[in-house]
Amino acid sequence: MGRRQLWRRVSAIPSVNYFVPVGPPMAAFGEVQLLVEEAEAIRLKDLNKLEQEQCAEKMNISQSTFSRLLDSARQKIADALLNGKAIRIEGGNYEMAMRRFRCLQGHEWEVPFEQMISSPPESCPECETPSIMPLFPPGTLRGGHGWGRRSRR
Repeated sequence: MGRRQLWRRVSAIPSVNYFVPVGPPMAAFGEVQLLVEEAEAIRLKDLNKLEQEQCAEKMNISQSTFSRLLDSARQKIADALLNGKAIRIEGGNYEMAMRRFRCLQGHEWEVPFEQMISSPPESCPECETPSIMPLFPPGTLRGGHGWGRRSRR
């Protein structure tokens, strides 16, 4: 029996999650599924130009796991670009780095993941009402797998 896979921490779900090549009709090419954590790895390393050690730390994974994740993402993107395939960003094994809340008065605030683990909020920091609710970013699971976590489909 293998080791249980750790949740990979991501800062946000990409707002655009589907890319299609121009030209041939949709049925003529395939589709590549890029996992949310693979997209996060590409964002941190290639877009933000962080070192792999920093990227791994931000995602709460080992450097070797980050390297495998990055290699997988780059291979999928290369396949899509060179073979004319669509790219769909969805699924994976991730947790959101920040949790957003709103009270009944309309105040909104964010709570870092580490704080959520040790002491989740019980009231609004502005008006102190105990009537608060989490706001889930689009594409995240709303129950069953823990707070803002999503497992591979």
